[in-house]
Amino acid sequence: MFAPPAAGSPGPSAPPAGMFDSMPGYEGTLAGGGGGFLPPPMPAYPVPQPEPGPEQPHWNIPSINEDTAREAFVLFASSKCCYSSAPAKDGVITGMDAFNTYRYRLETFTESRLTEWSHEPYNGQPVDAFSQPPPGPWDIPAQAPSFFMDGKQTMKVPYTSSMKPCHVCLGMGRKPCKDCAGAGNKVCWVCNGSGYRHGDDRCHHCNGRGRDNCNHCHGQGSTQCPTCRGKQQLLVYINLTVKWTNNIDNYVVEQLSGLQVDNLSKVSGKELFRDSQYMVYPVVGFPDPAVVQAAQRLVNEHQGKYSQTSRILQQRQTIELIPVTKVTYSWKGNSHIYFVYGNEFKVSADNYPATCCCSVM
Repeated sequence: MFAPPAAGSPGPSAPPAGMFDSMPGYEGTLAGGGGGFLPPPMPAYPVPQPEPGPEQPHWNIPSINEDTAREAFVLFASSKCCYSSAPAKDGVITGMDAFNTYRYRLETFTESRLTEWSHEPYNGQPVDAFSQPPPGPWDIPAQAPSFFMDGKQTMKVPYTSSMKPCHVCLGMGRKPCKDCAGAGNKVCWVCNGSGYRHGDDRCHHCNGRGRDNCNHCHGQGSTQCPTCRGKQQLLVYINLTVKWTNNIDNYVVEQLSGLQVDNLSKVSGKELFRDSQYMVYPVVGFPDPAVVQAAQRLVNEHQGKYSQTSRILQQRQTIELIPVTKVTYSWKGNSHIYFVYGNEFKVSADNYPATCCCSVM
């Protein structure tokens, strides 16, 4: 039999705050206690210098020819199970208009740090809390991934590990069985607790006791505590989570062709300009004022936003020229349009003239 805390009480999922002594250097910085992501030390930012924009001769992309436009259209139609290929193969191209557009992209690669209390069953691990002051959250070395690649690393903060009784089982190593409420047995399901089946026939299932041993705890009334795994003690320590994030914002200049801008997020263009450094300066000297204004706005936003809660490690800005061709064609006496866009020659044709209704049975 086992009868400490009532089996119905769920118990805390984490050690109560009173279990922890104040950890020097970490007061008020732990998640769940008013803390969270920690602001980095104030850096001495180098002054970013302006980078010239791309030179004029490289801004043009040759228009695609009719063969390329038709080949892309046929490939698009063949990829759709309900599209006939006839319009793509037999339609007569009557016009092609280029609506090339610019995409400005700013990437800010950041590192953020989060501290929180954690615990694991105590199996004789070193206990080092208060043997010396722990290093600060931003003083602990971490191996960052390559620039502009997301990553995550979790590690114990040195000199924060201590041993505490398990808060779930109160240091007993076992918990009351939920199936039998700690009794070790349950009402016999055959005789419903009477001990007899028919009249004076003793129940053979429970030998007339009216109760069965609990299968879940094998009659013990308790099960091993899942938190300390029966060890009764926990190693409690501060966990540091280091997260690297590539924060990306794009601005696409409206190209007035009728193609939805969202389509352009799935394709690449011809790169005209690239600038990568610790802190970039908004691009200058570009002929399209919309790109210059977007660069100024996004650079200011990123440097103001991400420096508050994380450390900026690197920034990169690029300008691409994305080819967009509006193709007009005639099929069965009617005029239709489709778009070919991006280096990948993607096709968008919202009103394809030969489709059928089909369903998967």
